[in-house]
Amino acid sequence: MARRTTDPAPERAGHRERLIDAMAASIQQRGYRETTVADVVRLARTSRRNFYEHFDDRDACFLALFDATNDAMMEQIAAAVVPEQSLEEQVDHAIDAYIDNVTAQPALYSSFVRELPGLGQAGAERGLAVIERFAKLLIDLVESGRVVQPGLAARSLALDTAIIIVGGLRELAVISIQRGRDMRELRASAGATVKAILAGALF
Repeated sequence: MARRTTDPAPERAGHRERLIDAMAASIQQRGYRETTVADVVRLARTSRRNFYEHFDDRDACFLALFDATNDAMMEQIAAAVVPEQSLEEQVDHAIDAYIDNVTAQPALYSSFVRELPGLGQAGAERGLAVIERFAKLLIDLVESGRVVQPGLAARSLALDTAIIIVGGLRELAVISIQRGRDMRELRASAGATVKAILAGALF
């Protein structure tokens, strides 16, 4: 009879996800500055030793949460955009998904806005990396539309233009969060601006 072996990788991944989820829960309850490793461990129902097997410190867990949250948002945006629809409809759905995601987790995104700059180079690099990933997603979405609808755009979206769009939306979100403004009020103006930029860039 063959000896059964257990691969610990899925279990390790599960512990990491639980810790990230616990960090999110603690931020929503207490804010990041008041969150400790002990809080995260308690909410994740695991040990401090387990925490340090996955993260060097509290900031590393926070950055992992930042990545995971933005990855989930990108997945939702990609799922909301239908290549068969008009460019205007695709923009509307993408912006709706973006705004809905931010407004559904206000404490979390407020924490990202406030705390990421305080993490120095690591925070700055992570923020730039996310902008680049969002820009590449936007480029891919435009290309998917062009494949399905050859007349959707005369040319591909340039990376620099995609970064301008993504960076502008992010800064708009940051300012809105800092001023306590409801981001849902921005749907119309954000949509019109992005459509105008794309109209000039793609035709």
